[in-house]
Amino acid sequence: MFFAISKTRPLDHDSILRVRTFAALILCLSVIPASSWATPRDGASSRCAILLHGLARTSAAMSKLEEALSAKGFLVRNQTYPSTTAPIGELAVAVEQGLHFCESQGATEIFIVTHSLGGILVRFFFQDRDVPTVKGIVMLAPPNHGSEVVDHLREFSWFGKAMGPASLELGTEAASVPNRLLRPLRIPVGIIAGTESSDPWFAHFFTGPNDGKVSVESAKLPEMADFRTIPAGHTFMPRSDEAIEQTLTFFEKLRFR
Repeated sequence: MFFAISKTRPLDHDSILRVRTFAALILCLSVIPASSWATPRDGASSRCAILLHGLARTSAAMSKLEEALSAKGFLVRNQTYPSTTAPIGELAVAVEQGLHFCESQGATEIFIVTHSLGGILVRFFFQDRDVPTVKGIVMLAPPNHGSEVVDHLREFSWFGKAMGPASLELGTEAASVPNRLLRPLRIPVGIIAGTESSDPWFAHFFTGPNDGKVSVESAKLPEMADFRTIPAGHTFMPRSDEAIEQTLTFFEKLRFR
């Protein structure tokens, strides 16, 4: 229904009210996402997985995981984001973008797999909100208490220039972004840490088991539902067969195999 506006006679009070009411209704409908009433699209899965790569990587790093999840019937959003261009607080919008995609497809159960920095983006995003449709998270090699590599390298100007603002926020000190994310995740989270270094030149930065960039202890969270270590290095953990198998198991049972 549309209201005609006369050019010769001013609108009376009731007409103005009707026009304003109609305009407000149109505005409301335009900003409510279709996912608010959507059901899974024909041929689409009700389960959706969001993949978030790590620092200085792209969605290609998560392609093997994407294939494995798709084969299990998940609708997959392999979300890329410009990891070297902005601080963590700005990059966390990638989580929202992934959620919007899954919701727009009518997914009723959403799962998230992260690698490295991706895990910190998820923790940052969920500091001030809950999303009931997110049923589980698997973090691969997350620097949940920072990285010793960052502690040693950020004093060199080339490091920040090459790796971006987010990299400088990933130290192990109390004031680092990971260590200031105090609200526990209220979603079942499984964490996988690596014990074989893919970066042996950083070995002297660590005093305990590590994957070359993140120590086993740094990966842990008090609220984690399950935790595993695997003989894998940091860089290529998303391509590890064991990491992928454990991820699939966690999404079925909310526990690792």
